[in-house]
Parts: sequence; structure tokens; C-alpha cells
Amino acid sequence: MAYVITQACCNDASCVEVCPVNCIHPTPDEPQFATTELLYIDPETCIDCGACVDECPVDAISADNELAAEHEPYLKIAADYYERYPIGPDWPELRERRKIPAELGTLRVAIVGSGPAACYAAMELTSRPRVEVDIFDRLPTPYGLVRAGVAPDHKSTKAVGDLFRSAIGHKNTQCYFDVEVGTHISHDELLAHHHAVIYAVGAAGDRHLDVPGEELPGSHAATEFVSWYNGHPDYADRQFDLSGERAVIIGNGNVALDVARALVMDPEIFARTDMADHAVEALRNSNIREVVIVGRRGPAQAAYTNPELLALGQLRGIDVIVDPAEVELDPVSRALVDDPECEPRIALKVEQAEGFARRTPTEGNKRIVLRYLASPVEINGDGKVESITLERNELVEVDGRLEARPTGERETLETGLVLRSIGYRGTPLADLPFDERRGVIPNKEGRVVDPQTGEPLTGVYTAGWIKRGPSGVIGTNKQCSAQTVERLIDDFVTGRLATPAEDREKLATLVAERRPGFVDYSGWQRIDKQERSRGAAAGKARQKFVSVAEMLEASRLES
Repeated sequence: MAYVITQACCNDASCVEVCPVNCIHPTPDEPQFATTELLYIDPETCIDCGACVDECPVDAISADNELAAEHEPYLKIAADYYERYPIGPDWPELRERRKIPAELGTLRVAIVGSGPAACYAAMELTSRPRVEVDIFDRLPTPYGLVRAGVAPDHKSTKAVGDLFRSAIGHKNTQCYFDVEVGTHISHDELLAHHHAVIYAVGAAGDRHLDVPGEELPGSHAATEFVSWYNGHPDYADRQFDLSGERAVIIGNGNVALDVARALVMDPEIFARTDMADHAVEALRNSNIREVVIVGRRGPAQAAYTNPELLALGQLRGIDVIVDPAEVELDPVSRALVDDPECEPRIALKVEQAEGFARRTPTEGNKRIVLRYLASPVEINGDGKVESITLERNELVEVDGRLEARPTGERETLETGLVLRSIGYRGTPLADLPFDERRGVIPNKEGRVVDPQTGEPLTGVYTAGWIKRGPSGVIGTNKQCSAQTVERLIDDFVTGRLATPAEDREKLATLVAERRPGFVDYSGWQRIDKQERSRGAAAGKARQKFVSVAEMLEASRLES
């Protein structure tokens, strides 16, 4: 028997740290870690100890003889990885964490944001002695995209929130939820009360298509749709036209696949999840039977991950359609896939697309159509979206890179709903430098830098998507945040941080004056308890409050 890592893998590498025989790869110290879709257990080396199973925060690891049928392909996926990257003889040395000398006293850190990167940073900090952490979030509820971005049917992924509870509920952590930095308290005031501030605010914006008609009603960012069905209070009142039979999604990353599933799956499945009630009701009344997902390049360059595509093809009552002509690879991509040194994940993407192209659709099924080598050139309609015009691309090698070039061949698809899913983007923060081109806070390994001089700003750090751009999955933020925390502690130990002018009690007084009734950890616990209770009554894990007013009221109710 050996263990197998399956679809829910969050890549936080907790399993790597506990494996006694170095059979889980890639590790954070290996170059493949930056692009891997999940971690892999070598079946030949695994000693069946089960340490990884106990450590996994999302229940993604199973014994090979207990795999559910839909997870059996992960046996071959792991084997293919180790055929390409056979295990070496040496266990990689774990980097030793910098210790804080007792004579330096207590390190005080503010973290702005409470999503995955923020929580991983808080976990890393509070695992050390003599560290106090204050977490700020503009919403009354924590966890960021874990709460408002993960698909409702990915229950195991959402379970990582239980891991984060140890960070925000730690005895040395103080939570200031419903407090907006830049509005209720300034950056300079945070620095006056802390040795350092870590900005881990994610990437709240989205990229635009920049085509005519993009602003028509019926054209939206996929991020809006995701936030709407997840009950984010900023988006709960949005309206989406589901009266037509076809929706078109531009972009083919994992978010696009999540949205497609939400549009065509049986709404009663979502009724048993924490999807917002208003979204479940709207989907019950939806007429959409086909979702077209449009990618500008070919299947070898698709942005989605193999586990998400594999799961898409296993949905009951839904056909995944691929035009055989669109999986005929260009010569450069074909040479890449046929090369024995090809990354297994790239070869598998092509293999899956070719498999879909060979399938025979079932009459009466809803459809998800994967379109490759196409880009939008115009969204058409009189007062609202009525159709979208696509132009076919060809892939051309330029300076060693494949670029999508328009061919002039166009087609128009009727649709009343267009969702752009071409990437999140960070937005500027008050009193901080910002890289407009990349949509991130300029930094070196988490230290925020002056863009003019390149020199670090004293006591200012960043982690997560606002640090590196919107890449990776939830667990990717663990290593990202750990790097930032290591740099922060290095600076504290070597005397590069200023001593706070004010103490923690004065901070609490200041926040209470500026934001009376802010939500602390106890207030969040009350919200959490009531959402779980409401969910239990409705036969699901959680029924969220979808307005700030409801959340604040719940935070004040005594148990």
C-alpha cells in the first residue's frame, strides 16, 4: 500500500515537512515547486506511515487501495511525475528558522488582510515566542478568498479555514475586523504601534478585455460572479442575466472552470453547500444549458490545472465538448509534448483535451465547450449583451516564446452573458508604492522597496498575491508568507526595525475610538457559530450572512 495525493491538494507542503523518507515532491526548495499543480507521493518510496494524512489540512491524501473511482487517475499522474523527476538519494536540508533572542523583547507585527497569505504569516509569527500580532480586515469576517473565492462544492479546500483558526484565535493575536486601513487607521499609525506591518491584501481587482462593448450590461468580471455566489457583501445585490441558453467565459483558468460548473450543475447540489441562497435560487431559474470557455492559445498552454479539468470531465449529466481541429497542436507545441523531457502536467493537459475531442455527446445533456485558439474582438448588443465576436488565432514562435496571432477568421456566438476570467489584479494602497504594470507592491523577497531607489522601506512588508501577483493555489501562500516573515525577523534581530512609539493598549483605544463596535475574534466566533447553526437547520455546513449589517448584528449577539 502507498498513499496518493488527489485533487484537493493545497500545495502548502505541510506533508513534505513530516514525511520521514523524503517521498513527497516537489519540495519548496525544488524549482518544480513554483509551477506544480499538486504534490506527488512516490509509491516506490512511501512506507505507509500515514504521517502525511494526519498533517494534510484539506484531506487530499488517501491510501491507494481506498481511492474513490474519480481519484484513480492520480495513481498514474504521480507515477508519470516520478518517471520525469526520479527521487535523488539525499533528503533536502530544511532551512533553520531564525530565532529571536530573548533580550530583544517582544516583536509586534500588524498584518493587513486576513486571507490565506495573512493567516499563514500569522501562523509563522505566533509559532515563535515573544511575538504579538494584530490582524486588520475591512470586512467583519476573516479568511478572504477561502470564504469568498473558493468554489462552494470544493468543501475540502474550504476546510483550510479550520487550520487558520489557530492563527487568528491565538492568545498573542488581536483581531480588528470591520476596520479599514487607510480609512479608520493610517499606515503611519500602524507603524507607530508596531515594529513592522505586513500587507497581505490579495488582488481585489480584475483585468479587462479592452474590446468594444465590454461595458454593456451582461458583461461582467468572473470575479464578480464568484463573489456573488459566495455571498460576499460587496456583491450580494448583483444581477446576472441567466435567461439565455448560452454563457461565454473568456479565459480558461481554474476560476473559469469553477464558474462553468456553477452555471450548468444541478443547483440542488449547491443548495447543500455554503453557496449564498440568492445564488442558488437564481441558478434554479436559469435557462443556461451551454457554457463556452474561450482560451487564446492551445491546450498545451491552457491556464487551468489538470486536477480541475479531470474533475470537470467527471460531472454527471454534463458533456465536455472539444473540437478535434482545435487540439491539433502547432509544430512547436507538438515537439514540446513529444519531447521525453516534457513536463508531465503539460502532456496531460493535451491528453485530456484529445480525450474530450473523442467523446460522443449525450443528447439532452448540458454542455461545457472548451474553445482554444480564439480571442474576443467585440461584444455586441443594443443596450445589453446579445452576442460576442471571436477571432481565431494561430500560435507563432517569437524569440523562443509562443504568441497568439490573429488570423482574421471570425465568428459570432449568440449569448446574453459574457464573463471575463483573465486574471485578478492588485490595486494601490494608501501611502504605499505600487507597480502599476504588474499590479503588485514593489518588493524584494517580501521587503517593500522604494521604486526609485530600490531600497527597503523600514518596517514595511508584503505577502501573497499583492506581493507576487495572482499565481498559485491557497497553499502556495504558505512558503510566500514564510519567506516574508523570515526577512522581517532578520531585520528585527539585526536592529533594522524602529521601536514602536505606542503600546498595544493605546492601539486598542485608538481603534475603539475610530471604529466603535469593531469585530474582534470573539465577535467572529459568534458570527461563525450562527452561520453554522443556520446551515445545520438547512441541511448544509454553513448559511452565510451576506450583508455587513447582518454580520455586525450577529457579532454582538450573546450565545
